[in-house]
Amino acid sequence: MDEAEASGPFGALDPDRFTLLRRAVRIWAVGAVRGDSERLAALHDEIGARWVSGDRIVYLGDYVGHGPAVVETIDELLRFRRLVLAQPPFTHLDDVVFLRGSQEEMWSKLLQLQFASEPTRVLDWMFERGVRRTLEAYGGNSSHAYAAARDGSLALSRWTQSILGRMRARAGHSEFHAALKRAAFTENGGLLLVNAGIDPTLPLERQGDRFWWDAGGFASMKAPFAGLGVVVRGSDPARSGLVTGSHTVSLDGGSGLDGELLAVCLSPKGDVVEALVA
Repeated sequence: MDEAEASGPFGALDPDRFTLLRRAVRIWAVGAVRGDSERLAALHDEIGARWVSGDRIVYLGDYVGHGPAVVETIDELLRFRRLVLAQPPFTHLDDVVFLRGSQEEMWSKLLQLQFASEPTRVLDWMFERGVRRTLEAYGGNSSHAYAAARDGSLALSRWTQSILGRMRARAGHSEFHAALKRAAFTENGGLLLVNAGIDPTLPLERQGDRFWWDAGGFASMKAPFAGLGVVVRGSDPARSGLVTGSHTVSLDGGSGLDGELLAVCLSPKGDVVEALVA
């Protein structure tokens, strides 16, 4: 871990899990997309037209699941990342950050289904929450998944390997899923960005899967987390749109579920400079 990574407000954290936003002038935060590539492309057009040197962009997870164009969404995310990193002056790969959301966590677990003790129940739970659409986007289907689950771990292993192979056939998709972060934060401690939630009673490195499952902890925040100014999330179970509080910003307009895709431009201290809707 280099000096810049160790010098953030939380001290030394694993750079494979957490990202320090270096020398950010403004931070664009993009809410849950959920497979709506058309809204994402339209939003990228708006952000691209406003982009200035020193901007950073953080996508707050839940890119896949539910919506009509899962693989196209990831293709669009990768396209815009290439465009941003080509802008002078190039500074760091982490100027574009992708966080892990609940959809990406479930997809990861689906691809390890052979290790589940009750795979049929796991499939039921995941499919009720949007993963079926991601599976179909990569050429799989639920009936084959259930058949493999009934036939045992060896059949499940062959099935998950076939789905992995189809995902790897899409340029950059496996690397995209493997590189997702848990949270991002600014150097001055003014801003923390997460997927859906956080437990205010635990330090950042002990949050674990609360980043994508503990929406209640986020809603209960009555004071700054660890001395930070603002915590921003992109996935809200109620999909209430842009909601700002004294220490929080929530932006989930229901994209992929017949709703809007939201993004905000933030100062490093967490002030909302501009809000965009697609």
